[in-house]
Order: sequence, then C-alpha cells, then structure tokens
Amino acid sequence: MIGQILSTMLPVFLIAGCGALYGRYRTPDIQGLNKLNMELFVPLLVFAVLADQQAPLQDYASLALAATVVVLGSGLLLYPLARVLNLNLKTFLPPMMFNNSGNMGIPILVLAFGDAALPAAIVLFIVEMLLHFSVGLYMLDPHTSILQRLRLPIVFASIAGLTVNLAGVPIPAWLLESMDMLGSICIPLMLFALGVRMLDVDFRDWKLGMLGAIACPASGLILAWPMIALLDLPGLQIASLWVFAALPPAVLNYMVAEQYQQEPHKVASLVLISNLGSLVVMPVVLGLVFAAGYL
Repeated sequence: MIGQILSTMLPVFLIAGCGALYGRYRTPDIQGLNKLNMELFVPLLVFAVLADQQAPLQDYASLALAATVVVLGSGLLLYPLARVLNLNLKTFLPPMMFNNSGNMGIPILVLAFGDAALPAAIVLFIVEMLLHFSVGLYMLDPHTSILQRLRLPIVFASIAGLTVNLAGVPIPAWLLESMDMLGSICIPLMLFALGVRMLDVDFRDWKLGMLGAIACPASGLILAWPMIALLDLPGLQIASLWVFAALPPAVLNYMVAEQYQQEPHKVASLVLISNLGSLVVMPVVLGLVFAAGYL
C-alpha cells in the first residue's frame, strides 16, 4: 500500500517541484501557459474522453450528482462557520467549494487508479468547472451575464463531447488519438504550473490558510460519505469520489478573486497553504482508499 501511495504522489510532487525550481530561477509566462492549457489542451482532452464510445457516459450520472452535492454542499456546510468567525463569505466559501480537480485531481486519479479512471476524472473536473463558472461567478458578481460565464472552450468541448457520445456519432480513430495526445499535455502542464504558483505563497494570512487546509477536505469528505452510502457507485467511482472530495482549493480561485478584486491576497493564502496541506491529506486519503479495497 505504501508503494502504491508513493508511486501516485511522487510524480505529482516531482513535476510540481520542477515547476517551483524553474520558477525560482526563471520567470515563466505562467499566465500564458495556463491560458493555452485551458483554451486548447484541456478542451481537447475533455472532448476526446467524452466522445470516446468506449466510455458510456450514462454510467457516470450518479458520480456527477455526487460531485455536485460535494461542491455545492461544502458551501452550505461551511456557511455557519464563516458566519461565526465573521469571515467574508465571498472570500472564504468559493475556495472551499471549488477544488483542484484539474491541476491535482486528474493527475492523482490517473496515477493512482490507471487510465481506467480518466473518464471519472474528466466527469468530476467538468462538474467542478461548470459549477465554478456558473454558481461561483454568480457568488462573486450576480450581475455577470450567463453568456459571459458559458463562453468558454471547455464548455463547448463538454457539450460537443457529450453530444457525440450520446448520439453515437463515430469519430475516426486517428482523429481521436491525435486529440487525446494533444490533450494529454495538459496533465503534466497543470502540475508544472501549480509548482510555479506555489512560489507565491503569502503567509500574512496563514491562520486563514490553515483553516482552509482543514475545512476544505473535511467538508468534502463529510458530504461524500452519505452520497457513497446512498448511490450505487462502482468501486472505481467510489475511490475517485473520495479523492475528489479531499482535494484542496483550485488555483483558479485566486485568478478569479484577482479579476473581481475580492481580497486576492487572502484567497491566495487559502489556496496555496491548502495545497501545501494536501501533501499530508492526500497520502492519508489514498491510503484509506487502497486499504478499503474498492479497486
């Protein structure tokens, strides 16, 4: 079991560490890399996985429902805590709800459970992203237009992939393979970018960051437990949901907070300290998942 955990987490740490090391001595255009990733590589991977006829998406409807409950439920669960501690709701709740299902979630799930987990990882990522760019942006600015929220390459890729899969439209193997190869670039690139971002950790609000490092995975795991008990999920999907629920806040929360001028320095502390905390949380969760024998 220890070997399984190490073989999963070491590549994550090493690739992120390469990003941190490179960013320490160079100044990479990480914003440009993230834009390229989110506008090209990630949508290609999403479309390729969703359009693949070998991945019957109807089998993942319950997993998508469980992920929705975990994301939205985390905000409801932590709302009283934020009120008691007199925290700004727009600063604290979005990072607790919208987790790092891209930069960390996809690589960990694929490394831990193999390529068979990729469809589940993509479904979880899509649920989190769509909720982030709909509910999340509405939380920060209720006046943002729906069209502006949905005018994203990943949204179009998701709709197109779902349509092709459910309609049974055949895609040439050479085209699907080409998109899959290009899309696969996004996984190490996400980890590399995460490592560069780690250099920006702001310890001025370390207490808030520590609170987030505990509250984010705790709320997710608390909500995942009843969903697993209620829904008849296959073992691989149960394992994927546990990992998804324990993920730290997405780095995208910081970018969005910066765009909306919603105390970005505090959000940065929440995001980056929580991601550092995942160095402890994720091995523990993976150990419990492997010990439970879901696979």
